[in-house]
Amino acid sequence: MGRGWSGHRVRGGWQQADLPSADDAAAWLTGRLPDTWFTESPRITTDREEIIVVGSLPPLDGDFPDEAARAAAESGRIARFREDTRDERIEIARQAEHRYARKIAWGARIGSTEELFTTLSIPVMTRLRQPERLILDTLVDAGVARSRSEALAWAVRLVGEHAESWLADLRAAMSKVDDLRTQGPNL
Repeated sequence: MGRGWSGHRVRGGWQQADLPSADDAAAWLTGRLPDTWFTESPRITTDREEIIVVGSLPPLDGDFPDEAARAAAESGRIARFREDTRDERIEIARQAEHRYARKIAWGARIGSTEELFTTLSIPVMTRLRQPERLILDTLVDAGVARSRSEALAWAVRLVGEHAESWLADLRAAMSKVDDLRTQGPNL
């Protein structure tokens, strides 16, 4: 069993109502990060388990014989950033994890290359009927995914890519509901 935000042991770890708000996480992290790390404000995304910080590194100088060579150089620069900033990223993550009760994951992008490091992979229990399982099995059999779990993750990413504006509208509506719930009725 995990511990709830109040410190009491709860079945299944953190409960949603027990999590501290992460509404200011992007601002706090942006203010906490060294000014020299990224060329612009990092992209910071938050969910119930994790906060991901992805920043842009300075572009590479020089010419490359082809896109594969450029991608290799970009990947190498990201690897150097990861190694050079490791100790400070660990300290920032420790502080943020204490503040927001979520794991902190990091990433960097340069040019067309983006890499995430230390991200969580959260198991999700779901019950699927045979038609849904057959879809996942088809993706596995076709080599699109190595397992049903990977096939499900692939399908979720695909839906996310094609329904982003609808999902953004849904998130905005849920935020408004949360605001109204917090305000309560005016009696």
